[in-house]
Amino acid sequence: MKDNEKVLEVLRRLKREYPDPVTALNFQAPFELLVATMLSAQTTDVHVNKVTGGLFKRYRSIEDYADAPAETFQKEVSSINFYKTKAKNIRNAAKMIIERFHSEVPKTMEKLISLPGVARKTANVVLSNAYGLHEGIAVDTHVKRVAFRLGITKNEDPVKIEKDLMAITPKKDWGDLSHLLIFHGRKICQAKKPRHQECVLYDICPSNNI
Repeated sequence: MKDNEKVLEVLRRLKREYPDPVTALNFQAPFELLVATMLSAQTTDVHVNKVTGGLFKRYRSIEDYADAPAETFQKEVSSINFYKTKAKNIRNAAKMIIERFHSEVPKTMEKLISLPGVARKTANVVLSNAYGLHEGIAVDTHVKRVAFRLGITKNEDPVKIEKDLMAITPKKDWGDLSHLLIFHGRKICQAKKPRHQECVLYDICPSNNI
């Protein structure tokens, strides 16, 4: 089976398993998704949602984040890994969005990755989930692991993995592929002990002897 054929089969099977492939991060506005995604690095979505539940009630606009006292904001996200750096980046990103982008979260990859603390993965999440735009495929640890085990990439660098997946996946499915691989990685294709007996991809996965 060629890689492009395998991706289509993976999409077909996983869509049946996970019929609602959307981000697990809670948000109501693009900037809230940007904040949540920036906080999510090295932190579970469940924990991020707990933190942003209160955060989004206190900070209602981009200006609120830009004006937040540094120490206060740090304290409010202090249960998140690397919270000092993340808090600083979020506040500075808010200021830049106000100054350069008229208080609107950018809708292009180029502009998003110009923000502090925003790389391609975060930009892809925001573009896909907030705007329905697909300029790439968000690659996190789950996507990296599952794609490698499926044999649809031989790379370990997220940027190279993204290019590999973009080359073999229909553009309309870029957003779904990321979510589906994440869901499957969390539930079935886990890092230490994949649950082969429950895996709907078992027969097309070259790593099924793990």
